Amino acid sequence: MSQQLPNWDYEHIICDNASTDRTVEIVKLLASSDSKINYLVNSRNVGPYQNMWIGMKVASGDVVVPLLPADLQDPPSVIPMFIEYWEKGFLVVRGRISKRHEKWLMRNIRSLFYKTISLLAVSDIPLDSGEFMLIDKRVLQTITCLEDPEPYIRGLVALTGVKYAEVLYEKVPRKYGKSKESILSYLNHSLNALISTSRILPRLMLLVGLVVSTFSILLAIYSLVVFIFARPEIGTGIPLLLIGTFFLGGIQILFLGLLGEYVVSIHRQTRPHPKSFIVESN
Repeated sequence: MSQQLPNWDYEHIICDNASTDRTVEIVKLLASSDSKINYLVNSRNVGPYQNMWIGMKVASGDVVVPLLPADLQDPPSVIPMFIEYWEKGFLVVRGRISKRHEKWLMRNIRSLFYKTISLLAVSDIPLDSGEFMLIDKRVLQTITCLEDPEPYIRGLVALTGVKYAEVLYEKVPRKYGKSKESILSYLNHSLNALISTSRILPRLMLLVGLVVSTFSILLAIYSLVVFIFARPEIGTGIPLLLIGTFFLGGIQILFLGLLGEYVVSIHRQTRPHPKSFIVESN
């Protein structure tokens, strides 16, 4: 890659997530023979996003490519194309996966996740685009100054609103080892992504609560009218029970929706979001 970018200097920041094998030993050996290699070793496993976040905070270059896993499923050969678009003025260049070489089930689950996030997010998060991207230092400084305990990096980059370019690539199979990411870990990342990028679901819950509560209250009124004027032969207990159930259920759903709206407001004020910054001026 250095031959393709002869006018560029670079550094590798290797972030070790508290490995229990010989990874740190090997990384130290590499760093001792190559001044362009720096490394960070976490005291405990902080998860892939927080691990990446720590490395982004210490990066000092004009641009950074935050995600380059050791399995090299995201090919480094794409980085020169990232640089080309950055030199044309794009502050973010996203790698977009054109094809995944993985099992049918996982491929479709990922596709559904990307589509859901893209549909519900308040910002533009493109389909099939992860953390394998190039980020300009101005964007980097805007997001890394945030004290976000669970950073969803692609979402934070999208919230800056800067224009971006896309480079298509194929995500190749990993050659060695197996991923240690579990289903529970994937679920945790997915929920964090949904909560940090979307405000539509709580609003949808409020709308559904309003509709259901209105229907329930009207049904309670109808049951009361029938009980008073029609005098059904089933006795007084069941109609009163239905009226109370529908009325109280409707009120509860309505207030849960309103409570959800307050929670969204608190979440918006307490969870940090990147501020806008000047991209061009005269």
